[in-house]
Amino acid sequence: MQYTFDFGPVVAAWPMLLSGAVQTLKMSAVSMVFGLSLGILFMMMRMSRMKPLRMLAIGYIELIRNTPFLVQVFFIYFGMPSLGIRLGGEEAAVLAMTLNCAAYAAEIVRGGVQSIRPGQIEAGRALGLNTIDIYRFIVFRPAIRAVYPALCSQFILMMLNSSLVASVSAEELTYVAQTLDAQTFRSFEIYFVLGAIYLLLSQFFSIVLQFVGRTYFSYPAK
Repeated sequence: MQYTFDFGPVVAAWPMLLSGAVQTLKMSAVSMVFGLSLGILFMMMRMSRMKPLRMLAIGYIELIRNTPFLVQVFFIYFGMPSLGIRLGGEEAAVLAMTLNCAAYAAEIVRGGVQSIRPGQIEAGRALGLNTIDIYRFIVFRPAIRAVYPALCSQFILMMLNSSLVASVSAEELTYVAQTLDAQTFRSFEIYFVLGAIYLLLSQFFSIVLQFVGRTYFSYPAK
C-alpha cells in the first residue's frame, strides 16, 4: 500500500494552526503565572506551624500529584456543573492547568526554601531588614534561583500537557489539529506538523524562561 504525502491542506490551514499555537501559549503563560503564585501560597501553608493549614496543603498537593491531569480536567469541566459551577472549555482548561502547576511548583519551591540556611535569615535580621525584605531577598529569590531549572522543566511540561484539554473542546493547538484531521483526513501530515509546532513552542518557552532567569535570578557579575 502506497501513501501519497500531501501537505497542501496543512499549509492552507496555517492561519488556524497559528491561532491554535498562540492560544496554547496564552493559556500556558496565564497558568504558569497563577500556578507559581498559588504554588508559593501552598508552599507557605505546607511549611506552616499551624497543623490545619499544613494538612490542607499536603492533602491538596498529594491529590493533584497522584491523579491524572486528564481526570482533573474532566472533573472541572464535567463534574463541577453538578455543583452549579459551569465553565467554558478554555476556562476549565486554564483552571485545571493552574491547579496542576501549583501543586508541583509548591513542592519544587519548598525544596529551594529548605536549602536556605537559618543563619542567612539571622544575618538579614542583624542587618536590620524587615520580614518582607528578608523573605523577598534572602529566602524566596535565592530559593527560586536554586530550583529555577526544575521550575522551567515543569512549565514546559505543563505547556505540552495542554494538548489534553482538547478533550473538553478548548480551542488550542491540538483541538485545531483534530478539527483539520476530521475535515481533510490527512492524519500523518497534520500530526507530523503538530509535533514540529510543539517542538518549536517548547524551544520558544525555553528561550523566554532562560532570559527571565538571566534577568531576575542570576548572580550579580563580579
